[in-house]
Amino acid sequence: MVKQCQVRWQEQLDYVAAWALQKELAAQRAADSAGDTLLLLEHPHTYTFGSRGRRAHEHLLVPRAELEAAGITVLDVDRGGDVTYHGPGQLVGYPILRLADYQLDAVQYMRALEEVLIAVVASYGLPATRTRHLTGVWVGDTKIAAIGTKVDVYGITQHGFALNVTTDLSYFAKIVPCGIRNKGVSSLARLTGQDVAMADVVHRSVAAFGQVFGVEMVGAMAQAADTALAEG
Repeated sequence: MVKQCQVRWQEQLDYVAAWALQKELAAQRAADSAGDTLLLLEHPHTYTFGSRGRRAHEHLLVPRAELEAAGITVLDVDRGGDVTYHGPGQLVGYPILRLADYQLDAVQYMRALEEVLIAVVASYGLPATRTRHLTGVWVGDTKIAAIGTKVDVYGITQHGFALNVTTDLSYFAKIVPCGIRNKGVSSLARLTGQDVAMADVVHRSVAAFGQVFGVEMVGAMAQAADTALAEG
């Protein structure tokens, strides 16, 4: 029997609310009261620090109080990695999966997420690749997608990926993105020179996720992705 994964599109959701929703879905998955879920959304302007702690805080280039005074959320969270930015025009994906069901360890899981994003970016005619020793997806020397995950004590995944679609890249100038000083950051819109539709990126991401993880994507967004691919 083919595994299924429910797709939930939340549009724009505050980071704290999305974090609480992840925890709720993960608890349900651990208790087998819910199946696997791919939560897709955008965040308002937010900076988060991962598990690298003090080192990650050193990569914030402006005073935290200045950001908060401007209404920007700044948080320490329980994913892996350094500091990153989330904001409008960026597709964020939070897969809530029981990792053992996929026979993947945490590192293999991150490589699988990279494979999903490489397929999405490549579908726009861009030469997406991995870069050795640097998690994420790259086009040349510019990072287009970041990955930061957590596997809890029950083996359930939380957090996930962020793909820059039409993101205002100036917000990355306030940090050392992911703690990497000698690389740039880009977006689908900048690299293609086109106004890329978020809905189209969502559809392609859902389809790629199903293919890479070998699952049937279900829900309204999954059906829309199937229709878009059939018409394309």
